[in-house]
Amino acid sequence: MKYYLELVIKMIVAFIMGQTLFFKFSGAEESIYIFAKIGIEPWGRYLTGMSELIAIILLFYPKTVFYGAALTFGIMFGAILSHFLFLGIEVYDDDGLLFGLALTALVGSCFLLYKNWKKGPYFLPFN
Repeated sequence: MKYYLELVIKMIVAFIMGQTLFFKFSGAEESIYIFAKIGIEPWGRYLTGMSELIAIILLFYPKTVFYGAALTFGIMFGAILSHFLFLGIEVYDDDGLLFGLALTALVGSCFLLYKNWKKGPYFLPFN
């Protein structure tokens, strides 16, 4: 049962990030608006997209789940911070959907970090 819960959370987190990848790489109007408002368009959009793609891949390889979750945490923390500092909760009339998805992925990454703590780097406490 524990394995299936972790798998479902990985799939939810990967789906959230994978869904936004299409918009980042295709140059969707909303994505360009977001990164332009933050001041890092286009290189920030591409860098974020590549980071998300790497995180998705790392989440599904058993030895690298911890690193994928840590990368996801960092990306989503940055997204939430961007919402608070630059964008606001509602962006481009989305009723807060992007903020909610980022928060969901952040919480999921926290769960995955907790469950895979022993697979992390040797310098972490309690390893």
